Amino acid sequence: MKQFFSAQLTHAPIVSRIGTIVGLSVSLLLLSSFWSTAHADRIKEMASIQGVRDNQLTGYGLVVGLDGTGDQTTQTPFTVQSFISYLSQLGVNLPQGTSLQLKNVAAVSLTATLPAFARPGQHIDVTVSSPGNAKSLRGGTLLMSSLKGADGQVYAMAQGNVLVSGAGASSGGASVQVNHLNVGRIPDGAQVERAVPTLLGQGEFIHLELKTTDFTTVARIVEAINGQIAPDIASALDGRVIQVRAPGGNERVAFISKVENLEVSPAQGSAKVIINARTGSIVMNQAVSLDTCAVAHGNLTVVINTDNAVSQPNERSDGVTVQTEQTTIDVTADKGSLIQLKRGATLSEVVKALNSIGATPQDLLAILQAMKSSGALHAELEII
Repeated sequence: MKQFFSAQLTHAPIVSRIGTIVGLSVSLLLLSSFWSTAHADRIKEMASIQGVRDNQLTGYGLVVGLDGTGDQTTQTPFTVQSFISYLSQLGVNLPQGTSLQLKNVAAVSLTATLPAFARPGQHIDVTVSSPGNAKSLRGGTLLMSSLKGADGQVYAMAQGNVLVSGAGASSGGASVQVNHLNVGRIPDGAQVERAVPTLLGQGEFIHLELKTTDFTTVARIVEAINGQIAPDIASALDGRVIQVRAPGGNERVAFISKVENLEVSPAQGSAKVIINARTGSIVMNQAVSLDTCAVAHGNLTVVINTDNAVSQPNERSDGVTVQTEQTTIDVTADKGSLIQLKRGATLSEVVKALNSIGATPQDLLAILQAMKSSGALHAELEII
C-alpha cells in the first residue's frame, strides 16, 4: 500500500526599502477599485436627516398548510406548545396528555422593517424564517402574528401566504434542492397598527448626518447650502453633523427636498486597502501610493512519499510479520524574481509590476502586507 503526502511551502515575498528587507506570506485574492474625484453626488446620497430612520420589528408565529414538510414535533416541542396555545385562544381545549404529531405546521421567526413616517393601515413586507427542523416552508400560510419593536410594543400584525423562491424534491433516498427552502417572504404581509413619532428637526433647525465622517466633505456641503440656498443658514457642528436653519410648517418639507438635491463633490477618501480574509479578496482605492521598493518572489515545494511494506518471515521460522515504512522527500525551489517599483507608482502600475514577477493572486496579499510593514505602502490596511 502506498500513501502520498504533499506539502507546499511558499517563500515569503521580500520587500526592500533602501536596503530593508521584510517578508510575509499568506494566500488571498486581489481585486482593485478605482475612485474618481471629479464626480458630484447629491446630498441625499451622502447624508440623512437626523431623526428620520427605520425601525426593526420582530415576532414569532406558526406556518400551517405545509405538505408534510413541517417541524418534527418530537424534536421541536415548542411547535406543539405554540399550536395548542393557538387552539386554546380559539376556544379549542385539548385533553391533558394529548400528543400531537404535526407534520404540516412549522414554528417561524418573523422580521420586518418599519419605515419612517409609516402610519396605521399601511403595509410592509415580512420575512419568515424557520428556527426548527422544517424541511420547507413552501406553500404554507402564516397565522396572524404580532410584530414588536425594541420597546416590546406591538407595531404591526402579520398574516398571509409565504412565498418561497426555492424548490426541492426527494425520492428513494435521493434528493435535489434549488435555493433555500426554510426562508420565505410575504409581500405586504403585515399591516401597521402603531406609528412611531418622527421629529423632522428640533425647533428652527434640522441636522444633516453624513454616512461617513469627513471634514472636507462637511465643509463642501456647508458651502453649497450657504451659496445656493441662503447665506449663513448652515454650519458644521463636527466632521459628521451639519446644522441647517429651516423654515417651519408646510415649507419645511419643500426646503429639505431642495437641500438634499444639491450636488456636492465629495472629498477623496484616505488611502485604504481592505482585506477580507473570509472571501479572499482585496479592494484598494486609487489614493494608494508607494515609495521606491524592491520585491522578490519565489516558491518552495516539498513532496513527501511514504511506502508501506509488509515483511513476512520464512516458513517454519520463529519470526513475526512486521510493517515497514520507506519515506522519500523531494524539495523543488522555483526561480525567484526581483523587480523595483518606483516612488509614486499608480495602482495599475503596482498590479502590473507584481504580475510581471509571476505573483499569483494568492501571493498579492502577502506582498502588500510586507510593503506596509516596510513603510513603502502608503495606505491603511483594514481587515474585515
